[in-house]
Amino acid sequence: MAANAERTIRKMYDLLLAAYGSQGWWPGNSALEVVVGAILAQNTAWKNVERAIENLGGAGCLSWSALRDISHGKLARLVQPSGTFRVKARRLKAFVKVLWDDHGGSLDSLLAGDVGPVRDRLLAIHGVGPETADAILLYAGEKPIFVVDAYTKRILRRHGLITSGAGYNKVQNLFQHALSEDARLFNEYHALLVAVGKHHCKTRPQCAGCPLADLPHECD
Repeated sequence: MAANAERTIRKMYDLLLAAYGSQGWWPGNSALEVVVGAILAQNTAWKNVERAIENLGGAGCLSWSALRDISHGKLARLVQPSGTFRVKARRLKAFVKVLWDDHGGSLDSLLAGDVGPVRDRLLAIHGVGPETADAILLYAGEKPIFVVDAYTKRILRRHGLITSGAGYNKVQNLFQHALSEDARLFNEYHALLVAVGKHHCKTRPQCAGCPLADLPHECD
């Protein structure tokens, strides 16, 4: 099953890239926006994150020093469009505190080193889980680690590559073993999965016209 799954994962990439072309992700203008977006994106749509980032930019708060100095209350009001805004403001503050206390405000310093230790460093920050940590590693740190999100799990489950209870690490390992260790490739593939997830593999699937429709799948 593992070998077949890995072949299917490689085939999926070819089909999606042929259908959609290069996606040019992450949808942010700087490494700072990648980090902020990854934290704010938890359990909300990206359009809500964009509104929150626009608020931060309009208030002159898209810098690490500004995020350090802004009060929790004001930060929460600015990121309100992203939902659970008080929680997310605390998580942003926790990230920024580690950034300044341990790395002098340097994101390059925080992300310096091999993937494993840097990932552990990120996961130790309050509110940073595996998906958020990996998004920061891949899109801000350009490190070769595959980001698994709800779209990824849904697509693989419907194509019989994982069970509904498959954990984050199991799904990630499928991609890591099937593909070359290449940050650009992982970046592109994740973005392509998001694209097909938004267009076809929704909560209610729309399989007609899907680039993956010829692969064995279930429309459940």
